[in-house]
Amino acid sequence: MSKRPYVLASAAMSLDGYLDDTSEDRLLLSSPEDFARVDEVRGRVDAILVGANTIRADNPRLRSRSGPDPVKVTITASGKLDAEANFFTTGDVEKIVYAPSSVAHDLELPATVVDAGEPLDLHRVLADLSERGIERLMVEGGSAIHTMFFTEQVVDELQLVVAPFFVGEAGAPRFVGPGRFPQERMLLAETRQLGDVVLLRYLTGRAATDFTRLQEAAELAEQCPPSTTFRVGAIITDAHDTVLATGFSGETDPHDHAEEAALAKLGNDQRLAESTIYSSLEPCSSRSSRPLSCTQHILNAGIPRVVFAWREPDLFVDAQGAEQLRAAGREVVELPELAYLVRRANGHLPGVSEEPTS
Repeated sequence: MSKRPYVLASAAMSLDGYLDDTSEDRLLLSSPEDFARVDEVRGRVDAILVGANTIRADNPRLRSRSGPDPVKVTITASGKLDAEANFFTTGDVEKIVYAPSSVAHDLELPATVVDAGEPLDLHRVLADLSERGIERLMVEGGSAIHTMFFTEQVVDELQLVVAPFFVGEAGAPRFVGPGRFPQERMLLAETRQLGDVVLLRYLTGRAATDFTRLQEAAELAEQCPPSTTFRVGAIITDAHDTVLATGFSGETDPHDHAEEAALAKLGNDQRLAESTIYSSLEPCSSRSSRPLSCTQHILNAGIPRVVFAWREPDLFVDAQGAEQLRAAGREVVELPELAYLVRRANGHLPGVSEEPTS
């Protein structure tokens, strides 16, 4: 399977599932608080994608005030795009247009135009974005694009905002159109009130698995004996998400680290070559109690994938675990939304509280 970016779908809809009404003016579904949230999300992704219909109808700028502007991406079936649209003329970032083979070679636009196959192949689009260094892709619609991404089962996260009114116009665009959608239930990871709208954040597939397993690793930290250092939990799973081993700090010896304790139970298990290790805290990159850091243990074991919640604060050492793992070619996933669980387990340390300090 080709490597692809993490795909975050974002939409705001009415109570009856519409993205807009049929008037000429754009229907504002989000609250001021939600507009600020979306701006922050844009500042944390590498690229943002909208369909050609959205460019024609709304002429969006797709910029961020909270961080660097993301790369702009669109998909067009017809190639009917205005070179003077805000998509092309605003922001000093790369613009990428994906089109089917029959259209791509004739397009003349101030952007990188990419042949996406005939018919257009969404998996080819995502593989190309990955090769261009796009790791996190935000998809803002519209309806045809959301339908395409969900029916192709390439969405990892959905951030859906629900506005407190109805549209009720049969000709208005809906969040998604008809299609063969995946039938499994998504994991509800967060609900948040933002003014008079509600944010529902759902996770699917591996993203949902990572969230659940990392919660379980954080709960393991509660089994740690009293300590003057970090209390950490770790879980190792195989390629099919079967738990191979678990561990927690101080499990058999006061100097045990969680990842070390879990790995010690597996020896040279061949399944480690396709496994994931979940650690509530970023794996240590140096330590004084033993010669090998947890980062080195992970590298020696050949584990290709590491998921953690909280970056190790510089209380004892200058932590470089995530950087060392990435430099060695390992996939590193950070879920900072679960960091509060790790801080809660480590409230005995100076300067650590459940709430972030910044």
